[in-house]
Amino acid sequence: MDIGIPREFNRHEHRVGLTPRAVSLLTENGHTVIVERGSGDAAFFEDGRYEAAGAQIVYHPEEVYKRADMVCKVGSILTENLDLLKKGSIICAFQHLAVYPKEKIERLMELETTVIGYEIIRDAEGLIPVKKPFSEMAGQMAVHLAANYLQTEEGGRGILMGSVPGVPPPTVLILGGGTVGQAAAGVAHLSGAHVVVLDIDMEQLREINNIFRGQVVTALSTRDNLRYFTQIADVMIGAVLVPGERSDKIVTENMVMKMRSGSVIVDLAIDQGGCIETSRPTSIDDPTYNVHGVVHYCVPNLTSNMARTASRALADAALPYVNTIADLGLQTAVCDDPGIGAGTYLYRGKMVHEVTGESFDIPASPIEDCLEGMAQS
Repeated sequence: MDIGIPREFNRHEHRVGLTPRAVSLLTENGHTVIVERGSGDAAFFEDGRYEAAGAQIVYHPEEVYKRADMVCKVGSILTENLDLLKKGSIICAFQHLAVYPKEKIERLMELETTVIGYEIIRDAEGLIPVKKPFSEMAGQMAVHLAANYLQTEEGGRGILMGSVPGVPPPTVLILGGGTVGQAAAGVAHLSGAHVVVLDIDMEQLREINNIFRGQVVTALSTRDNLRYFTQIADVMIGAVLVPGERSDKIVTENMVMKMRSGSVIVDLAIDQGGCIETSRPTSIDDPTYNVHGVVHYCVPNLTSNMARTASRALADAALPYVNTIADLGLQTAVCDDPGIGAGTYLYRGKMVHEVTGESFDIPASPIEDCLEGMAQS
C-alpha cells in the first residue's frame, strides 16, 4: 500500500503523523511511504532520517495526497486540502468529527473517503489505545500550565502550586476521573496541592481513591457538588471526554462567575467543544483570556508543544493499526480488528458512526452492513 505523511499545516501543529522508526517498519513490510519535505522538522525528525528509513521525499502536499492510498496525519485534513485527496482514500488522524462543519463531512462522503479517528479506536478491553498517551500527557501538562497562570504577572491569584509550611495549598478541582483526570491528579498531588476529583462513575472514583490511598478527595459530579467545589477551586481542569461526541457543558457560566478572582481554568475537553460554558478554543500564541476574573486556557492541541515526545507516542500507539490496514487492506482489516471498525467515522463515504451521524442529521449505517454490501458486490 502507498502511505502518505503530509506536513501539518494547522497553526502551531508541530507533531508529525509517523516517525522514521515507524516508516522503517512499514517499508520493511513492503509498503511505499511518501513523506512531504519538512514534515518532521519541528519534532527534529529530519528528511534524511526518513530517506534512510526507506521513504520517498516529495515537495508538494498534492504529491502525497494524490499518490497515497492511506494518509497518516496528526490533525484532521484542512478544508482547503480536500480537493487534493484522491477518491477512496483512507485518512488516519485525530479527527474529532463532532466539531467539523457539516459541509466538510459531506465533501468527504462525496470523495468516498474512509475516515478513521485515532480518538475512537478501541482495543480488546474497550480502551482507547492511541488517545491514551496524549491524555496522559495533557493531564500532566495541564497542572504545569495552571501553575504558570496562577502567577501574579500572568493574571493569577499569586498562589504557588506546591506546599509551603504554614500556608494552605491550592485547591485543584478535576472534572473527570479517566486517564486525563488521573494524570492531572497525580501531578497535582505530588506538587502538594489539595486535589478534588469529580466524576459520575462511582467505580472510577473508587479506583482513584485506591490509587491515591485516600489522599485525593473524590465526589460524585452532581450539580450541588459542582456548585460547591467550583467556588473553592484555585484551579479547575476540565477532563470530561466522551470519545466521538461533543462534550457536555457541565460547568455553567454562573458557576464560573462565582469562582475566585485570579483562579485558573484549563479545559482539556476543548477538542470536543469544551465542558465549561465559558470555554472557547484558543491558540498557543494567544492561549488565555479572562472571563469574570478567571483565567481560561483552552488550547486544543497543547501536546503539539511537546512535538518530539508526542510524535513518538503517536507512532508507537498508531503503528499497529496502520500496519494492519496496510498489510490486510481496509475491508479485511476492519473485519478482523473490531477496534478499527469502532474507530471508523466514514467507511468509503458512508457514515458508520451513529453518534456523529445523529449530530449532523446524517443517517448512519452499521459498518457490518457496509462490509456485507462490499462483499456482495
